[in-house]
Amino acid sequence: MYFAALLARTEDGWEASDTELDDVETLSDLTDLAREASVDEDTVLVFIEQEDAWFGVVRVDGEEDPRIFVSDATAAARSSYGEILLTDELLGREPGAEDTIAALEELVGLDGTEDGEPDITPDNDNDDDDELDADAVPAGPIGDTGILADLGLPEAELLMLRTDALVEIADALGAAEVLETVR
Repeated sequence: MYFAALLARTEDGWEASDTELDDVETLSDLTDLAREASVDEDTVLVFIEQEDAWFGVVRVDGEEDPRIFVSDATAAARSSYGEILLTDELLGREPGAEDTIAALEELVGLDGTEDGEPDITPDNDNDDDDELDADAVPAGPIGDTGILADLGLPEAELLMLRTDALVEIADALGAAEVLETVR
């Protein structure tokens, strides 16, 4: 079960609206959605939460690049909405590297066998091979931990949040009541 909401900062405080992410396929789509909710290019926060598994916050300030924080990258990677937030840049990958690898694997059979040959995989239980998978998603929090520091939620507190995280964040921002109206 997912919950997604937009919090737009205004002169009078925060305005909240729930949002559907069905038509959002990329971070760019999500950023555009946030900018549409912006009043005078003020700060807009996008909250995404999957029950108690993970939460993400995207901050959009005017035309600046979005800032992202994800509470648990491994859990988010198993989610279609989480994959939107886990960009190559956030994960420290070369942009488009995943697409290039997939295309190459499709072109050549990287299992080492020719058509018709049995697929015999050598036993490589070597403990000396400590090489990390380049496509692995790091466990735990990832992104900009200072994303909400200037709004009233220090980095250390953000990193300690687990359950009811969005309520805690909204409370620190002084937006708990408006978030509750769309929850």
